[in-house]
Amino acid sequence: MGLNDIELKRTAILFFDILNGYYHAAEGAAKARMKPMVDNAVLLMRAGREAGIPIFFAKGNHRADNATSALILTDTDMALKPWPDGAVKRGKMRVIGGDPSSEVIPELDPRPGDYYVPKYRWSAFHQTYLDLALRARGIDTIIISGGSTDVGIGATVFSGRDMDYNMIVVRDACASSHDQRAHDVLMDLIFPRMSRVRTTDQILQMIQEAK
Repeated sequence: MGLNDIELKRTAILFFDILNGYYHAAEGAAKARMKPMVDNAVLLMRAGREAGIPIFFAKGNHRADNATSALILTDTDMALKPWPDGAVKRGKMRVIGGDPSSEVIPELDPRPGDYYVPKYRWSAFHQTYLDLALRARGIDTIIISGGSTDVGIGATVFSGRDMDYNMIVVRDACASSHDQRAHDVLMDLIFPRMSRVRTTDQILQMIQEAK
């Protein structure tokens, strides 16, 4: 196979944390920054469904009381701001399991036959059933879209690579809410060494040719 080839029966599309709490609950400017990513994710979803590619949704499933979250020592918070007085503090989770905030956005047309992967850490593979579900279907290639590029996308691509999956990162169907430089560095200098990086248009062409 060539670098622009995929086998539809061995391919899945994974949408990472494209959830109400991260998108529809976001402030206006943040939502506007994410809209191009969402628009492209919708195009991927439609093409995938038409081609019979299974759709997976990795979704944060945090407890409201933070009981499944760890307080680890970091230099900064998620916005890259140093902790005041050097004291690490636990923040409020933006998506809560069982709450509408943790539901997949309606734009992605979530259906009962799709796979919903609750997760508690950055990687969609960490102590979830994702690997089991993929291997049970004979899937070895994952097209991934979502955010944030430098958080869950990065963690999942690293994990998938180490589990011998062929990862395909959709550059313009991923986004970072933290710093555009982080997104660009990963797409330009990191991900190409462990995956294929393609645009939405390129993925749509790959799916069409595979059909």
